[in-house]
This record gives sequence, structure tokens and C-alpha cells, in this order.
Amino acid sequence: MVDIATRVYNHSFKIDPIVRSLIDTDFYKLLMCQSVFRNKPDAQVTFSLINRSKHVPLADLIDEGELREQLDHIRSLTLSRGESTWLRGNTFYGKRQMFRSDFMEWFENMHLPAYHLERVGDQYELTFEGSWPEVMLWEIPALSVLMELRSRAVLRGMGKFELQVLYARAMTRAWEKIARLRTLDGLRLADFGTRRRHSYLWQDWCVQAAMEGLPGSFVGTSNCHIAMKRDIEAIGTNAHELPMVYAALAQGDAELAQAPYDVLADWHEEHDGNLRIILPDTYGTQGFLDNAPDWLAGWTGIRIDSGDPATGAETAINWWKSRGEDPTQKMVIFSDGLDTDKIIELHQQFAGRVRTSFGWGTLLTNDFRDLVPDNALAPFSLVCKAVKANGRATVKLSDNPNKAMGPKDEIARYKRVFGVGEQVGMEVVV
Repeated sequence: MVDIATRVYNHSFKIDPIVRSLIDTDFYKLLMCQSVFRNKPDAQVTFSLINRSKHVPLADLIDEGELREQLDHIRSLTLSRGESTWLRGNTFYGKRQMFRSDFMEWFENMHLPAYHLERVGDQYELTFEGSWPEVMLWEIPALSVLMELRSRAVLRGMGKFELQVLYARAMTRAWEKIARLRTLDGLRLADFGTRRRHSYLWQDWCVQAAMEGLPGSFVGTSNCHIAMKRDIEAIGTNAHELPMVYAALAQGDAELAQAPYDVLADWHEEHDGNLRIILPDTYGTQGFLDNAPDWLAGWTGIRIDSGDPATGAETAINWWKSRGEDPTQKMVIFSDGLDTDKIIELHQQFAGRVRTSFGWGTLLTNDFRDLVPDNALAPFSLVCKAVKANGRATVKLSDNPNKAMGPKDEIARYKRVFGVGEQVGMEVVV
């Protein structure tokens, strides 16, 4: 097992670049990238870093030269032969050759495109512009770099013993969480913590701890590189990015209203089984389900990623019943800001009513709250989102208005088109 404290103390770029591989990313990114490569390869998209936690002054904490060095390193990466073989030949979700040969040939020869970085006050403006299949692959590594450079900045002044004690306390906290979850019969849980992890080494440690501490319950990780390295399942389906860009590309209100279903129609052609998971909250869950075509009710399940999770699950159950489906045969994946107490509560609340699954993210791979002075390692809400598509602004409404994004006039238009009324805001922790 890696001595993380010693590695942190002795950090050098050659030993510990933050992003080690193009597949040090979430599995859903590669699945979505293949879909985009097939269906919307010429769309020109802009991604932008958004720090929702303005109290964290990233530009004061992180040296711009060091940030550029890490980003430039990522641009130098290509798939290794072993990584290509794993993607081409492995079985994912019960299917061999999940990634088609034309997509793999493109991916094997791809370098991530240029980035634009400048300091604006105490924050960084970081953007990526280009063809959608290329620029979308910047999201996860960009977030990983910013999060880990922030961690390194806080830890830089610590001595060896202080670091050993810090990581021992964090390990104890993580293990105690895992031990509490052992009591849950039928638990299904995966690591979703790549994008806002404390560091690559720490995420890898957390995955190993979950593998040992939750045998039979821990089903895999969203991180492809760690999944390959640890010989476990790569987990993931699709994200808000797809409907956001499809909607921005739509011509007129009628096409806009149809855009979220066009996304899933394209997905339906490529995937079956446990990859047929609906993410309904981009423009409001209730409205999405009310207007959904009947064939979507036959999909395997729903992922709940904003708003009150229990309310979201009840909404899904009622919808399945209204469409003549048996909810006990459906899956509900909870994935929004989860920690142990909420996982236990939701697992018990919906036992026997639906098949539950949990994507445990930031509070698995980055829970260093109150372990250093001024709570300087607390996780914070950093995202990298598609903000334009073919020159048009993207919009996300969400079931939590505090997660909404886009120009005010476009948000108002989307609310009108999708019939979104008053919403109750909830704190965005991560």
C-alpha cells in the first residue's frame, strides 16, 4: 500500500503528475463521448470552470505556472497500448466491445485541445473551446487538477509527522464510515468521487478501503484508470451535459421541448440493460416525466442528482406506477452530495420498494473537514460545464434552483418551455 503522507511530503512532478492518463476520468465521460462522436461530432462547444464557492480564492492559493504545467502535461497524454486494449477488449455492463472501433481509432490518436487560462481577481477563468467530442474530455481532468493543487497548497508547509497524523485521521474517518455501511443488507454502492477528489492517491486508497470493507456491496468506481488498475467494474451512464448541449442546439421552442428526449432516443440506440438510466432533472424532473414518451418507462432506472432525494424517488415510483411498470423491478441511483447518514436513511426508506444504488462522491474521496486549521481542506463546489454550443448559451435548471446556470432571459424561457414553477432552494455543499 502506498505511503500517501511520504509521497505528499516528497511530491515531485515526475513521480506524481495529478492526471496520469487520459482514462483517469469518469466512465460516463467516455460513454457520452462515443455517443457525441457518433451523433454530434461537428458541434462547437465551450466549457468553463465555475467555482460556486467564491470564498475559496483559487488564484491566491494555486500558482499559475504550476497550474499551466499540469494542464500542459495533460495535453501531452495519449492512450497507452494497455489502456487501449482494456477499453477495446473488456466487458462493461455485461457487453464486450462497448467502444466501437471507429471511436477507438479516433481516441487513440487524440490529444486534448488548447485551453485558455487567465486570472480574474482571486479566481481563475479556465475555458476550453472546440469540437464537442474533444473539449468534453477536459472536464474531469481540469477539475481534478484544480482540486488537487488546492490540496497541495494547503499541505505544502506541513512536516512528515503532521502529514502522517493528518492522513491517519482521514483514514480512520473513512474506515468508520465504511464500517457503518456494513450493516445494510443488499447495499449497492460505487465510488463517484473523481471530479472533486482530494488527490488521485487518496481516491485510490478510498476505493481499496471500500473493496475490503464492503465486499459484495461495493460494485465499482467511476474512475476508469482505477477500475483498470484494481480490476473492478467501471461505473457510469450519462450526465446533464448531453441535454444541455442538445437543447442549446435546438431551433425554436418546439425543438427545445423535445431535446431531452432526443438525447435518450440516441442513447437507446446504443445501450441496453443497466446503461438505460434516465437523468431527468436537467429541466425539472416532474415536467420531464409528465411529458416523457412511453418507451422511456421501460428503461432500467433513474438517477437522482438534485433536489430532495426522497421526493425524487417518490416521484419516480409514482411515474412508473402510472405507466404500468413495477417499481420494485426498477433502479433508483442516488448521487447528490451523499454521505453515510443519508445513504443509510435512503437505503432503509426505499428497501423493498425499488432497487437502490448509491454513487458516493466527494464525501468519500475528499472528506478532510475540520482536520486542518481554518477548515482549509474542506471540500467545495467546483464544476466545469458546457456553457455554449454553436455560439448559443446553455442552460441548466435542476430541481435545486441554486444549481441553475445560464443567462437570466434564457433561464426564464426554459422555465416557460418546460413548465417549471416555483422551486425550493437547497444548500449546495459539493
